[in-house]
Amino acid sequence: MLTVLVAWTSLVAGGTAWADAAPRHILRLKSLARVAPGVTYQQFSLTASHGRAYGHLLTADLGSPSVSLDLLYPGAVAARSAVSRMADRAGAVGGINGDFFNITETQHPGVDATGAPVGPSIANGRRLGAAVPDGQRFGPSMPPGATTRDVIGVGTDRTGRLDRLTLAGSLTAKGRRLPLRGLNQYALPVGGIGAYTSAWGTASRLRATCGTDTDRGAPCSTDTYELTVKRDRVSAVAQAPGRGAIASGSVVLVGRDAGARELRKLRVGDAVSVEERLTPARPGALRFAIGGFPVLRDGSPPAGLDDAVAAVRTAAGLGGQGRRFYLMALDGGPDYRSGLTVAELADVMRQAGADDAVNLDGGGSSTLVTRAPDDAHALVRNHPSGGSERAVPNGIGIFVRT
Repeated sequence: MLTVLVAWTSLVAGGTAWADAAPRHILRLKSLARVAPGVTYQQFSLTASHGRAYGHLLTADLGSPSVSLDLLYPGAVAARSAVSRMADRAGAVGGINGDFFNITETQHPGVDATGAPVGPSIANGRRLGAAVPDGQRFGPSMPPGATTRDVIGVGTDRTGRLDRLTLAGSLTAKGRRLPLRGLNQYALPVGGIGAYTSAWGTASRLRATCGTDTDRGAPCSTDTYELTVKRDRVSAVAQAPGRGAIASGSVVLVGRDAGARELRKLRVGDAVSVEERLTPARPGALRFAIGGFPVLRDGSPPAGLDDAVAAVRTAAGLGGQGRRFYLMALDGGPDYRSGLTVAELADVMRQAGADDAVNLDGGGSSTLVTRAPDDAHALVRNHPSGGSERAVPNGIGIFVRT
C-alpha cells in the first residue's frame, strides 16, 4: 500500500491558492492494478472533515496511441442507462458517470423529466447538445465564474483540456435571420428558439418551455410553438411541443414566448435554413466533451469552492499537460456516506496528479466501472449510494485499441 500525505487546507480569503498548513489527513492509495495497456485502477481511503471516505481511481495514459476517451451515452441525449451497460455497449475498458441531469420535475405537474444532461456534450466529434441556462441546472451550487457551458474533454490533437462550449447558430426564413438559443437541451432561455434533432431521442420537448433563466421551478410558458423542418422546408406545425422520434435529416424547432411568436410567422412549405455549432473558447476542435464545473485550474482551486457540505462525488481530471486523464468516484451506501466537500474533492484530485479537474454528478449517480479486454461485462468497482447503479444520461469511457 502506498501512503501519500495530503495537506487539507482552507482557501486564502479572496484568493485562489492553498493556504500553508501541516498535513492533517492521509490519503492511502492501494497498489496499482493494470486494467489494460495504458490504463490503471486504484482504490483509496482517507479521513476527511466529515469522516472516513473511500474511493476509486482510473488513470488513462493518452500518450499511448492505443488509449482514447469518449462520451458514454445511451444513443440519445434524452435517455438514461447504467454506466456498466453503456460501457458494455461501447466496448469501454473503464468509465464513470458524467454530467448532472434533469432528474425530476416535481415543480411542474404533468411535465415529464427528460433525463437530459445540464451541459454540452460531444461524442466522437459529433455535437449532441448544448447547455441549459445556469438557473435551470440541477446539482450543487457552482463557484463564482463557473457556468453550465464548462466542459472537460479531449481535442482532435488527443490532448485533454478544460474548455467552454457556446452554442452558435441561427435559422433563416423569409429573409430574416434569428439566433438559435438551444440544441437538444431540456430548458430553453426565455424568448428563445431551440433545435431538436434525431439525437434528442423520443422524450417530450415540453420541459424545454418550463422555468426561467434564473428559476428552474418557475411555471411553464403558456406561449409556445413548434414546427418541423424537412429538406429545408416547414413540413408541420403545432401549438405545443411534442414527443416521439425525430427523423434523421429533420429538425424540430421549439419556441417559447418571443421565440414562439417568431415561429408562428412561418407556414407549411416555407423555406427555412437551420445552422448550429458548438464553439470552444480555446483553439482547436474537441473530439469528446462532457459538462462539469471546474474545481482545479492549473493546479489551484477557484475561489468559492464549498468547504462545508460533504457528499459522495465523482470527478474527472487532467495531468501531464493534458496527456493523463483521471476518473474518480467515491463509495456510497450506508457504510461510506461521509463523502467529501467540493474543496476536499479538489485536493484529492490534485494529490492524485491532476492539474485541472471538474466536479461531475455525485450521490446516487456516482459509479466507476472497469472491464478486462477479454471480459464480456464491466464490473462496478464502487458501492453506489442506492445499493445499485442509477440510470444516468452520459459518462466518460476509456477505450483501448488492440
